[in-house]
Parts: sequence; C-alpha cells; structure tokens
Amino acid sequence: MQMKKVLFFLMVSTVSFASLTAFSQETTRPGPQPAPETGEKFRIGMAGFTFAKFDLDKTLATMQRVDVHYLCIKDFHLPLTSTEEQIAAFHAKLKEKGVTGYAVGPIYMKSEAEIDRAFEYAKKVGVKLIIGVPNYDLLPYVDKKVKEYGFNYAIHLHGPDIATYPDAEDVWNHVKDLDPRIGMCLDIGHDTRAGKDPVADLKKYNSRVFDIHIKDVTGTTKLGYSLEIGRGIIDFPAFVKMLRKVGYTGVCSLEHEKDMTDPFMGIAEDIGYFRGIIRATKK
Repeated sequence: MQMKKVLFFLMVSTVSFASLTAFSQETTRPGPQPAPETGEKFRIGMAGFTFAKFDLDKTLATMQRVDVHYLCIKDFHLPLTSTEEQIAAFHAKLKEKGVTGYAVGPIYMKSEAEIDRAFEYAKKVGVKLIIGVPNYDLLPYVDKKVKEYGFNYAIHLHGPDIATYPDAEDVWNHVKDLDPRIGMCLDIGHDTRAGKDPVADLKKYNSRVFDIHIKDVTGTTKLGYSLEIGRGIIDFPAFVKMLRKVGYTGVCSLEHEKDMTDPFMGIAEDIGYFRGIIRATKK
C-alpha cells in the first residue's frame, strides 16, 4: 500500500513538473523594453568621463542597457589624433548601438595650438559643440575660433576644486561680452559645491547654457562629494521644472563620479530616478 502511494506521488509530481515547464515556456517574459519617450525638448545623455575606466564597447553596452542615446565624446575613447578611418569606425560602433556623439570634451586648453587642435578635432568628428576649459587669457582666441568655425563652445565649470571657472556666475562674467555661441556646460553638482543654486543659475544664465552635466552631491562646499541622483541635496523636481520653463533644448548628460571602477548599478539608479522625476513633474 505504501509503495502505491509513493508511485502515485511520483506520477503526479512528474505531470505537475511537465505542466509547469510547458507553462513557463509559453509565458517566457520578453527582454528589457525601451523606456518611453519623455516628450521633453531636452534629451538625456551620458558624459564620457563616466566611463574613464572602461573602453568604448563597455560604454556603449551600458548605454544600451539603460536606453540612453547621446554621448559626449571623451578623448580616451576617440583620441584627438584620430585619423578619418578611426573616426569612421568609432561612429559605426555608435550607430550599431543606437548612440549619437553630440559633442566632444571636456578638453583642457592651455595654448592657442591646443585650441586649434580641439576645433579641428570637433570638425573631423562631425559635431558642432565643444565642451572646453580654456585658460582665461585665451578667451579672445576662443571667440575668434567660434566665429571662424560656427561652433558652440561650452565652458565646463568645476566647483571649488579648480581655480578657473568654479561656478556658473564666473563663466557668465567671462563670456557675456563674447560671441553668443560661447557659453557653459552647467555641471549642477560642481555649481552646488561652489555654494550656488543650479536651479537659479539655469534660470539666470539659460541663454548661455549649451550643455548640462547632471549628478547629485552631499554638500555646498568642497567637502561635498558626488553620489547617486536623489540621495543628495539637489532639488531635481525644481531643476526639471526649470528646464521646461526656460525651454532648454540641449542634452542633460549624466556624469556619474561615484564608484568609477564599478559604476553600473549607480548609473542605472541615476537614469531611472531622473526619468521618474521627469514623469512625476509633468502637469
């Protein structure tokens, strides 16, 4: 009798397992789906510096996973000395992953020769926006090159870490009388660490904001450090609302600077949070 019970149990278990297997095969879930369009004038991108420890293939694979399609190109992925063939191969890789290189930089420029090289590099790469950090005394020469090439030139501000261009106000004061195509890359984390309000600065200086680096920070001084968006002190709902109010049409590029040898979980959290704020603040 006991043996019959055991055999019956085995038969039922086998049938049940087979049924569950068939059900599982029939209801296999699809892979990750593209994020819905935000419907905003501005776009979400990635600052190449986020991937300073990784090659281009890993960079693009990560961008594909988080469904981000705009990359600010750093020279460690595409050197300033690249040939036309190397640039073509680079763009082919981006196209394969659905990514567009929209700008180059930040590029530090300490001489007229370095400015010349940067503008020629941008021209060969096929972008019309340079994120640059020129010495103050070179700004008249930058003005000359902008007029010559017709590019936008966005000066990257660096907070209290570097003496030149600590915040949006400093950039504005140095470029307001130059060609209107010379403006800033508003790094909202560094602006905050310089004791400024990036929401107010976006409103005040929006006519010269050509690129934005998004990140969060812990404080309003040099001691403040970078961490995942939403965990720090920056008011992202107010910032997104201001992006709409001023009609910003450029890219908001994530520059993730925490755990740079293993940034991937942080990148996913950043992008997910930012997309969530965009949706949550819609009227």
